[in-house]
Amino acid sequence: MPESDALAHAVCAIAAEAGALAMARWRTDFRRWEKSPGNPVCDVDLEVNQLLRERLSALLPDAGWLSEETVDNAERLSRRRLWVVDPIDGTRDYLRGREGWAVSVALVEDEQPRIGVLAAPARKERWHAVAGRGAFRNDAQLTAGSRSEIVGARVPAESLAKADRDLITVPKPNSIALRIGMVAADEADLVATLRWGHEWDIAAATLIAREAGASITDALGRKLRFNTPDGDAFGILATAPAIHDAAVARLETRAKEQIRQR
Repeated sequence: MPESDALAHAVCAIAAEAGALAMARWRTDFRRWEKSPGNPVCDVDLEVNQLLRERLSALLPDAGWLSEETVDNAERLSRRRLWVVDPIDGTRDYLRGREGWAVSVALVEDEQPRIGVLAAPARKERWHAVAGRGAFRNDAQLTAGSRSEIVGARVPAESLAKADRDLITVPKPNSIALRIGMVAADEADLVATLRWGHEWDIAAATLIAREAGASITDALGRKLRFNTPDGDAFGILATAPAIHDAAVARLETRAKEQIRQR
């Protein structure tokens, strides 16, 4: 077995263990609060984060660490390899007892994800990808869609802006990683955000989308980089490959306006 496959297998097992912990506490009574207005967290986030840090750090002691639930440390910038983790991506759905959440784990090397895993036990799903070796949900290989026209594109959203009402909404999990996964699985054609976001939200899903043949960039169409000093990027744009340029053009004015307002 190639070393990358063996490492990916170990990461999948650790993510599954973390997912099982989150699943055991799901829809039970646990403490919850807001880190800042509109930014919820709960005891389970912290418990899953601790499990992941212990297991993943033992797996690769030389790798740095970036997680939503750990205070950032600039020391990670000196590391070639980095674990990028969101213990529960889609915390709002987790807190509401809905299924649209996942444990997200990525191994970044030289600024790009090389292994990406999403454990979504409430949906009975495991998503995983290794750079250059394809993307999978459970045992099925993923292939992004072939839509060539942006009009009629499927978007995981509850509602659409007036300018986008020529698109079609499909059910939206709270987890941005799972929404990106929908593009990889040809269950959606376009996922876009127009705000500054964090690397831990998208690192694993970025690799899954790429390996499925989807196009994924920031909101302005620029290549995503990871292990940056701020640990964030402006927006995300994941699409079926043939409509990516059209999506960048559609969002350009809105994206630049958001950047000016920062």
